[in-house]
Amino acid sequence: MLLDIDITHLLSLFAFNRDEPMLFTSGLFWVLFMVFLPLYAMVKSQRKKMMVFVIAFSLYFFYKSSGLFFLLLVATSIFDWWVSQFIDSSKNRTERRIALTVSLVFSLSILLFFKYSNFVMFNLEALIGGNFQPLDLILPVGISFYTFRTISYVVDVYKKKIEPVDDFIEYLFFLSFFPCLVAGPIVRAREFIPQARENKPATRDMIYGGLWLVMLGILKKAVFADYIAQYNNIAFGNPAGYTGFELLMAVLGFTMQIYCDFSGYSDMAIGLGSIMGFDLGINFRFPYRSLNVTEFWHRWHITLSTWLRDYVYIPLGGNRKGKVRQYFNLMVTMLLGGLWHGAAWTFVVWGAGHGIALCVHKLCKPWLDKIASTPFTRSMSWLMTFTLVTFLWIFFRANTFQAAGQVINGIFTDFEWAYLPVFIERRVTWCIMLAIIFGLHFVPARVWDKMREWFTGTQWWVKLLVFIVLIQLVLQFASATVQPFLYSQF
Repeated sequence: MLLDIDITHLLSLFAFNRDEPMLFTSGLFWVLFMVFLPLYAMVKSQRKKMMVFVIAFSLYFFYKSSGLFFLLLVATSIFDWWVSQFIDSSKNRTERRIALTVSLVFSLSILLFFKYSNFVMFNLEALIGGNFQPLDLILPVGISFYTFRTISYVVDVYKKKIEPVDDFIEYLFFLSFFPCLVAGPIVRAREFIPQARENKPATRDMIYGGLWLVMLGILKKAVFADYIAQYNNIAFGNPAGYTGFELLMAVLGFTMQIYCDFSGYSDMAIGLGSIMGFDLGINFRFPYRSLNVTEFWHRWHITLSTWLRDYVYIPLGGNRKGKVRQYFNLMVTMLLGGLWHGAAWTFVVWGAGHGIALCVHKLCKPWLDKIASTPFTRSMSWLMTFTLVTFLWIFFRANTFQAAGQVINGIFTDFEWAYLPVFIERRVTWCIMLAIIFGLHFVPARVWDKMREWFTGTQWWVKLLVFIVLIQLVLQFASATVQPFLYSQF
């Protein structure tokens, strides 16, 4: 009887649990990855076997994250692979356009159904009345990210920027690659597939450099982001119960939380890819150093901002049809970017705010370029940009406009510096962490590169010691429950 119970428990570990989806923060993932890695190394040199093995692990990972919805990924890959073959072989321009349209409709309709059905119905109910009951839908983890990747592939084939993939296994390997399956980065086929075909072994620098990134990502996510999130969640959950100073600290806290959360995930994903011998690019370049909002979007979520530029902004006309049209294209792109992040009007306002800021910056750029670059002007540019970005995060984080309004109203009408010493005294660890995150953000990039080179070149026992220190920090500051990645829901 005991044996039966043990087997049942063991099997339950491999079954999908809606309340505990498997992400990079899951202990089970790292146990499985430790089993996966030596087996992967054994088949790495045999390209076809390697791809089949990774696909099997990736689909299982997706199953543990989203249940049977992993079949949507398989269906999407089959359909878009077939469509891309048809687009490439057809010489009829109309047929090619129809095929592209059908592919886009197919991919986007799945995304729209799962992500925006309730949002649309809630708004229809508000307009025409009724008694709408929300659909009990599970949003497949990472659906936005793999949808954007497959769209970029089909569009690039249509525009003849890449040759279509003849081998379906190769395409499924690209689309299901587990390091970037849940929350990006949005790696494109023309960057990834050539690496899969070359199938070069991972170098020592790639393996240990990847391990460094994974550890850095764990530090950002499991130590910094999860710890400071505890106060942020309390304050944003009841903004009317906090003073303006406390609310401002929560806004600053969320500003650093979302950076550590998402860049931490990206570090883990890119690091895992590097350990496996793949370069997944870069997704963040110290965005809070930006001196203007345009620069911010060149540094924040780079793979998304470049995707929106190449597949929304430029197809709309970009900056090729006059200033008015350029501003219109910017606004449409950022509104769609805001709505992509979440099915709520608060996200639309967040996107609109960035769109207006981008338009204003481009409008004023001829005059701004004439201002001398001095320490004072650069400091003021940074302060204005950081203030704007931080302010707009309020709409990103608040669940409703009412909550956002309470946060803003509290900051501007009930703010007193007298709360500073009391706040520091009561939340000293939180304040120290916030200061560390903020300070490390401004460490020069070359210093981070030197630290990575140092770690890569150290002896094994030094690496082990650093790892043990990291695990101790995670255990010391761990919250009661594992916090999901913020961007896994997008």
